[in-house]
Parts: sequence; C-alpha cells; structure tokens
Amino acid sequence: MNLVVSLKYLVALDDHRHFGRAALACHVTQPALSNAIRALEASFGTAIVKRGRNFGGFTVEGERILASARRILREQELLQQDLAGSAEHPRGQLLIGAVPTAMPIAARFAAILQDRHPGIVPTLRSMSSIELETGLEHLALDMALGYAERTEGSPARLRIVPQYVERYYLLRKARGTTGTGMQVGPPVSWAQAADLPLCLLGAEMHNRTIVDGAFAAAGIQVSPAIETNSILALMLSVVAGRVCSVMPGALVDVALAQPGIEALPLEAPHIEVPIAFMVHETDRQPRTVEAALALAEDPAWRQQVERHACC
Repeated sequence: MNLVVSLKYLVALDDHRHFGRAALACHVTQPALSNAIRALEASFGTAIVKRGRNFGGFTVEGERILASARRILREQELLQQDLAGSAEHPRGQLLIGAVPTAMPIAARFAAILQDRHPGIVPTLRSMSSIELETGLEHLALDMALGYAERTEGSPARLRIVPQYVERYYLLRKARGTTGTGMQVGPPVSWAQAADLPLCLLGAEMHNRTIVDGAFAAAGIQVSPAIETNSILALMLSVVAGRVCSVMPGALVDVALAQPGIEALPLEAPHIEVPIAFMVHETDRQPRTVEAALALAEDPAWRQQVERHACC
C-alpha cells in the first residue's frame, strides 16, 4: 500500500463526497479507490468511512485520520516545492478558490502570477463562500478570494489581505444612444431597481444576501423574475431578454464589451463590501503561496484591481 496515494484518495473522497466522482478526480477506477481506503482501514485497525448504498460520511476515527491526511499531504507539498524550486523561482501547484462575483479579478490574478512565476501552476475554482471557508479550514485550498466580513468568528486561523471594495450597479439595456460598448449611466436607487424585472443570484449565494439586505434597507422585499447560480446567466439574461440585474463592479467591468447595455450605480443605500484574499495562517507557507501573497500586496497589482473592480 502506498500511504501517500491512499491518503490522497481519502482526501478526494472528502472533497467530492462520492466514491465515483472521487475516483474520476484521481484518475483511477472506483474499485481501486475503495480498495485503497479499505487497506487504510485495515492498517489503522478502524473503520474510516460510513458505508451504505451511498457514501455516508466519515466515522469519528475517520475524521481524525482525514485531518491528519490533509496535514501530511500539505507537508509533502511543502517539501516537494522546497526541493523543486527556490524562493526566487517557486514551482508547484496553487489552488485558488473565489466567490463567483470575484472570478474576473481572480482570473487576472492567476494569469499575472503565472506570467511572473512560470513554475507555478494555478488552479482556479469558482466556489460559494461556505465552500471557501470549509476549504481553508480543512487545508483543501491554498488561497481564497471572497468576503472579508465572513471571516469574523472563523475557527480557522486566517491571514487576510484586503484587495478591493465591492460596489453595486443596476445592469439593463441602454436607453437612447448606445455607442459601441456598455455605458455607465447616472445613479439609481435600490427602490427604483426593485420596480424592474430582475435576474438575481440564488438565495444560497452570499452575494444574494447582500443584495437582499440592500433592498430591505430601502424598505423593499424583491421577488426576482429569474434566479441563477451562474454569473454568465446574469449578464446574458440582460442581453437577451427584458430583465435587469444587480452586479458588482468586477462583473460590470467584464460587461463593458457588450453593446447596448448600461450600468447605473446603485445608491440609497450605498453598499460597499470588502473583498480580500485569505490564506491559512501558518509559520511556514508553501513557496507558491508566498509568491501569491507578494503579488496580492504589490502596489502595481492593487492599482490594476482598482481599475477593474470598481467600474
């Protein structure tokens, strides 16, 4: 039994919560993954997984083994990065999670980081706030870009690197002369936006909580015409249909190339939500994370963020 490989299978099972999907992610057959975990159970002399017709979670002992597995694999990655690269030329994988509304900024960040350090291979995933927090707590993520306000009271020891402030806009079809791209129009109130048919993110998204809170502060409860968990669907619904949408500046910046669309700053109330990079606080960071943190704090990068996140 290869202990490191078996521990990777165990972590994949926790990440995907399904034997088949975990096996696919590890590029092995489901029986091979299941047999490796059974071998782990035999080695430790205890049940790790609750088995039934479907994956049923981990036993108490399994949770302890899983936590140790993540620490062991993290130490292995640290050692591999130390051996493969140097502080000036880091090499290795870097898993970055970002809330959907921050994905345009996260994508720019990953591209610039990889250009600056070709030995780093970033993997970028769109994740909910809860998934980000769980990933950081369980060492399943290297970095997260999300809502800094949610870190208060977090059980994980996190280092917070502020990036920008999220401000909100009403996106709608332009009225009158449109020009060649999206236009930024005059401010509009949340109460005025509530009178329009809206496409909004689903209630499970933290962004929707912020938007609902802004409408509530204006004394209004909205019932959207369309709900989605897709950022692309928000934009295309405005382009293709009669609905409007509420988007933060980072997404409005992406929509600039869309003809016939305008963005109106939302006010009354004026909403500003801090967005930050978050990493697990530790005495010894992987070299890939150190390089990423250096970029996140670079004044040139911060200026670029301001240009693209604040419309």
